[in-house]
Amino acid sequence: MILTVPCLFGLEGIVADEMRRLQLGGVRAENGRVRCDGAPADIARLNINLRCGARVLIELGSFPAPDFEVLFQGVLSLPWEDFIPRDGEFPVKGYSLDSALHSVPACQAIVKKAAARRLGGAYGCETLPETGSRYQIQFSLVKDTATLYLDTSGEGLFKRGYRARNIGAPLRETLAAALVLLSRYRGKDPFCDPFCGSGTIPIEAALIARNRAPGLDRRFAAQSWKGLPSRLWADAADEAMDKEFHGTYDIWGGDIDPDAVALARHNAELAGVEEDIRFEVADARKFRRDSTYGQLVTNPPYGERLMEKAEAQELYRAFGHAAQDLPPQWRIVILSSHPEFERCFGRQADRKRKLYNGMLKCDAFLYGRYGR
Repeated sequence: MILTVPCLFGLEGIVADEMRRLQLGGVRAENGRVRCDGAPADIARLNINLRCGARVLIELGSFPAPDFEVLFQGVLSLPWEDFIPRDGEFPVKGYSLDSALHSVPACQAIVKKAAARRLGGAYGCETLPETGSRYQIQFSLVKDTATLYLDTSGEGLFKRGYRARNIGAPLRETLAAALVLLSRYRGKDPFCDPFCGSGTIPIEAALIARNRAPGLDRRFAAQSWKGLPSRLWADAADEAMDKEFHGTYDIWGGDIDPDAVALARHNAELAGVEEDIRFEVADARKFRRDSTYGQLVTNPPYGERLMEKAEAQELYRAFGHAAQDLPPQWRIVILSSHPEFERCFGRQADRKRKLYNGMLKCDAFLYGRYGR
């Protein structure tokens, strides 16, 4: 089967590398998604192990859909009965971009009707009960081409299960993990986040240091599917746990807000990494570290929702001045949407990478050895 992993724009290469490390075949990165060839067991392996992907979809088919009749017939031709049992619930959602069929509700209705007719014919019933497990159908219509999927994840993969609540504007766990991976942190060096908020970046760093699969402590929609034996999920979890590391790590998170620090400690406990991270009330404008090497990964306020732009600029100047004292061996990754970040920080980045924090276009500013 073809498995598709949607992701934030800018993370395609990172997600593709994750999938190759899981030894999946035919990995190909495209705009906003990564596709691969896989078997049923890989559905469990991807859901449990992926750090930066949004969800895991089974791709059922793709075809031109210039009008509603062609869309109906295309959906009708797909083997829904191979996946959805007689009592399966099959809601539909999707999106349309640059297509003649631009009404998403109308497309949802057509896809639902066609899938219901196919399933009703297969099971010999006019009305399907939809009282069983959920088999979420997704569709995309891009430039008059329809692609149909089944969502195996349920809730997005960023929902690891450890974040009790948020402080201010939240950073998704998948993006936080991507920033840590961009810094090339693997657990050996000191790691710091001077604007830690609710602790997401340090917690993801600890999970990466331990090589702990982020999906071990949650459930996925496909775990209740009749066509996927429970042993596949147990085997994938055992495989992931066998690869875990157990060591001592120097991971630090600081924030000027005591409530944020308390919440970060609580979230780390929920994630099972509280012994790996030191959280402290600290002012990033006075940031200091004595180590000759390390990684600094952070997501300071942008001046969009949390602060005014002028306040953010002043904060960047003060933090940039403090960061100048770090030895050149340090690797620094800072995520910001502020157009004047580099000028305020006082240094041009060695590299920049365009990313999206939700719908907000940002840059990851990279400083250090890997930038040269």
